[in-house]
Amino acid sequence: MNIRFPYIISLKKIILLLFGIICSLISLHAQLNTERVMNIGRNALYFEDYILSIQYFNQVIKVKPYMAEPYFYRAAAKLSLEDFSGAEEDCNLCIERNPFITGAYQVRGIARQNLGDYQGAIDDYNEGLKYAPEDRVFLGNKAIAEVQLKKYDDAEKSFEKLIETHPSYYNGYLSRSQFWLERKDTLKAIQDIDKAISLDKHLSYAYAQRAIIKFQYTKDYQDALNDMNEALRLDPNMSAYYINRALIKYHLDDLRGTMADYDRVIEIDPNNLMAHYNRGLLRAQVGERNKAIEDFAFVLKYEPDNYFAYYNRAVLYDELGNYRAAIKDYDKVLDQYPDFYSGYYARSEAKRKSGDISGGKSDYQKAINLYEQQKKQRNTNDNDTELADNIASENNETDKDPEKVRKESDKNINKFDRLLVADNTDMKSKYTNEIRGRVQDKNFNIEIAPAFVLSYYEKPDQLKPTVSFVAEVENLNRAKILPYKVLLTNAELALDSAKINKHFVSINDYSKLIEINPRNAVPYFGRAIDFMLIQDFASSLDDLNRVIQLSDNFVLAYFMRAVVRFKQIEYETYTKDFDSPNNRTFPEAFGMSKKTSSSILSSNLSPDKNKSFGIDYEMVLRDYDKVIELAPQFVYAYYNRANVRCAQKDFKAALADYNEAIRLRPDFSDAYFNRGLVYVFLGETQKGIADLSKAGELGIVSAYNVIKRLSD
Repeated sequence: MNIRFPYIISLKKIILLLFGIICSLISLHAQLNTERVMNIGRNALYFEDYILSIQYFNQVIKVKPYMAEPYFYRAAAKLSLEDFSGAEEDCNLCIERNPFITGAYQVRGIARQNLGDYQGAIDDYNEGLKYAPEDRVFLGNKAIAEVQLKKYDDAEKSFEKLIETHPSYYNGYLSRSQFWLERKDTLKAIQDIDKAISLDKHLSYAYAQRAIIKFQYTKDYQDALNDMNEALRLDPNMSAYYINRALIKYHLDDLRGTMADYDRVIEIDPNNLMAHYNRGLLRAQVGERNKAIEDFAFVLKYEPDNYFAYYNRAVLYDELGNYRAAIKDYDKVLDQYPDFYSGYYARSEAKRKSGDISGGKSDYQKAINLYEQQKKQRNTNDNDTELADNIASENNETDKDPEKVRKESDKNINKFDRLLVADNTDMKSKYTNEIRGRVQDKNFNIEIAPAFVLSYYEKPDQLKPTVSFVAEVENLNRAKILPYKVLLTNAELALDSAKINKHFVSINDYSKLIEINPRNAVPYFGRAIDFMLIQDFASSLDDLNRVIQLSDNFVLAYFMRAVVRFKQIEYETYTKDFDSPNNRTFPEAFGMSKKTSSSILSSNLSPDKNKSFGIDYEMVLRDYDKVIELAPQFVYAYYNRANVRCAQKDFKAALADYNEAIRLRPDFSDAYFNRGLVYVFLGETQKGIADLSKAGELGIVSAYNVIKRLSD
């Protein structure tokens, strides 16, 4: 059994916490430039621009290879990019230079665990536990590594200590439930999942995992369906849940319901080959032959050696009278499976119906001969216990109904008409997977949608319509004074190496233009965008200040300056709490735990630590005020200003700005979402749900998850 555990670490929080530790260790004699490059690299790391951050840390390492800190940060970035070998090597270099950076043992442990070096990971976690003997991340990861090494007694002790020390830590129970499954103790596994759900009833993956246990081990299909329904109620866009629910429905003989779930999987994940294959089988069963052929053709486009798909398509072609196409597919299957007597018989019929009587007779005789040979072999070996067991194993390939499904690893062509299932039907999703070292939240984090920025790039979102039009940006693009089209987006895209290099070159080009004419505001503005994209906020602000000095009515310069200042505040706010030499290990970010509607936003909209940034917030607000003064129809200035008001706990003013943003742009999904959260925070839950419903209608999927939590 291939055991899978929930994620138990958040890399962003690792980075932030280590920022405080590392700051206390940096040499006081370090050159200002080195510290600045390090800071920009940490900015990039915080905003998940991992490739860019690596380039900055490379620069520091080149100049000062004796420093430990840049190796640690580069390791963290590589871990996020799943370069586990690179992360391990950088941790080695960090520890060689400074063995007291505790986080390096944790990052290296995670990297080693992903590389299969479980004992090495355990050694690293033990080292960390010397400094923090009750740290739940070290304990949890260590227990999982011990399970992976099949050191079950040690793992059980580690889980016991984890839960004894942290009795309200639901992820500890979920991880231990997987351990009990490994030990074939389904009763204890379900008990641990029950406990986790009692601690937080909004854990969709807990219901999904319990459904799989009931389905796979206790055969309680109806209870399994109820749990999977609850998982999907909480997380309606998890394709793995639909795949597993389809399998449960199939065992309940609900073919239409099964097909509907596969339709939904393909809607969410159009390239899901298992869903296409299984939907093809179901379509064939209900007589939708042409649609079934389309599904099998899709599978074969990506898996040209899928002989099960060829055979099923051949049968369908045969039934539709396209004998030439059927024979062509039968040929491929029989070349791979020369002892498949049913295939020869099917091809003989196709050849006969196509007029090839001689070929049909030849295939028919081949089918008869193979059938007799195999029948004789089975009879001869009836008393051969080992072979009988092998035959039984072939005919009972799963713990479920052997007539209904085929595992991916099972290449017995006689099972061509059975639904395909994963070798391991445990939840293969972002919620339960092998240990990873990047942010993978277990639930939606309930926090306001981010501010809009000027950028050249944005993440694609097929559900959420683009509404990022304002006259000032359109005029800027029409004037073509910048090399690329400027976008207003709150879905910023991390830069790849090519884009990073392009913007470094662009900065140099703008610098040359500025030398030629230092009174021209445009090169400063273009360079400010480049600096922001490479996370150099200080340089970006310097340029924006210069733009405004040269052109005090440049609306987008004020907007950009507010955006960059707010980014600085965001980063500094979350690093401030970790600036302590006593912080030795990392917290996790598992999303928000269950809260009542009156307190659902208290930690996300209004952290008390923001009070110390009052002057900085006022500078941001003054810039947005100026934007609105110069361009009263600039909808994103109202929206962004509302976000700042939320951070200041000035919710009345925030509502006024969200109201104005929605008045100016009635389909502004993010404004509805944020206004809904503010209403909820203020106790006006029904108004909040109405806004969240509208946001969901306009494409913000997470709005439905929030509504469901509020309705419980």
